[in-house]
Amino acid sequence: MGSLGAILKHPDDLYPLLKLKMAARHAEKQIPSEPHWAFCYSMLHRVSRSFALVIQQLGTELRNAVCIFYLILRALDTVEDDTSIPTEVKVPILIAFHRHIYDRNWHFSCGTKDYKVLMDQFHDVSAAFLELGKGYQEAIEDITKRMGAGMAKFICKEVETIDDYDEYCHYVAGLVGLGLSKLFHASELEDLASDSLSNSTGLFLQKTNIIRDYLEDINEIPKSRMFWPREIWSKYVNKLEDLKYDENSVKAVQCLNEMVTNSLIHVDDCLKYMSALREPAIFRFCAIPQVMAIGTLAMCYNNINVFRGVVKMRRGLTAQVIHRTKTMADVYGAFFDFSCMLKSKVDKNDPNATKTLSSLEAVQKTCRESGALNKRKSYVLRNELKYNSVLIVLLFIILSVIFAYLSANRSSY
Repeated sequence: MGSLGAILKHPDDLYPLLKLKMAARHAEKQIPSEPHWAFCYSMLHRVSRSFALVIQQLGTELRNAVCIFYLILRALDTVEDDTSIPTEVKVPILIAFHRHIYDRNWHFSCGTKDYKVLMDQFHDVSAAFLELGKGYQEAIEDITKRMGAGMAKFICKEVETIDDYDEYCHYVAGLVGLGLSKLFHASELEDLASDSLSNSTGLFLQKTNIIRDYLEDINEIPKSRMFWPREIWSKYVNKLEDLKYDENSVKAVQCLNEMVTNSLIHVDDCLKYMSALREPAIFRFCAIPQVMAIGTLAMCYNNINVFRGVVKMRRGLTAQVIHRTKTMADVYGAFFDFSCMLKSKVDKNDPNATKTLSSLEAVQKTCRESGALNKRKSYVLRNELKYNSVLIVLLFIILSVIFAYLSANRSSY
């Protein structure tokens, strides 16, 4: 749930963490009894616990469609990610993947750990897919076909320019945004969003992941995975992998900051997309990852640790985001707070400082003009420790109850 020290340092995290823990347990109990559906939902929890939590808020029919959509694209991504598969084998599989989803017997062994299990038992995903409504099936097939073709294209093509970068992110994530919009529309709960807005929601999330996952991708064995565009990184180093070396720390952070600045161009579209959603469950499903993304960018910006390990929001802050994100007013508040956090880290001597500040001021202007920034708790972290006495008392009461329960159990043996 989170270490005692972290909770004492951030006592406001306690209640959201407890709620998150209970929600996770509840989600695990909702796994259907049919073997193929049980496999799909248990696999969803194994390959993405955070996604499994937000998906549980959707109604049953739409939840099933989104679950299968996610697993199919995760399987497609597993084929793309496996650098041990020869190109002449990988490309035909990616291109034909949209046909394999109709085959109850098809599977392909690749990937590692849980992803290998997903691929080995992909026939269970196909069986569940074939039970979805026709509208859902058609949307999923269309996006899978387009994504597979795009991935195949970039197996043989480097990400050279920023246009290449946007195109790659469109294939692997923008199309997810388009697909989700199609599924929401097929459920008759939402109007069909424009392709451009849907695409931006995917690009914002994907660019955040690419920034955060630099070290993991560059250290991939047997072959590095390189998604940062040469047009950006070549300004700072001769080879992309040079960013991880200590002697290039200053240049690495400047390159990182330009990557973050590039991602901020999608924020306005993301806010427009979310503001048009009507169904509360769909809104939360979309909004929570977007808030997580702007929070992650705030953590990564100007942070050399991106090149040393994994930089992400602490679990308690993640729990707060999930707990608090209920309305568009909450989203405006979160984007404003995290943009303030990011803005406070901008070094005026950074080569992209002017552009970064301009983008952040545009985000803050949009949030202010929403009229939703009053009467809210701030996400911005203070340097000083703030202790909430009520929550600390509550924490020790809970710990005392747990200790008494464990003691009673021991004495009963």
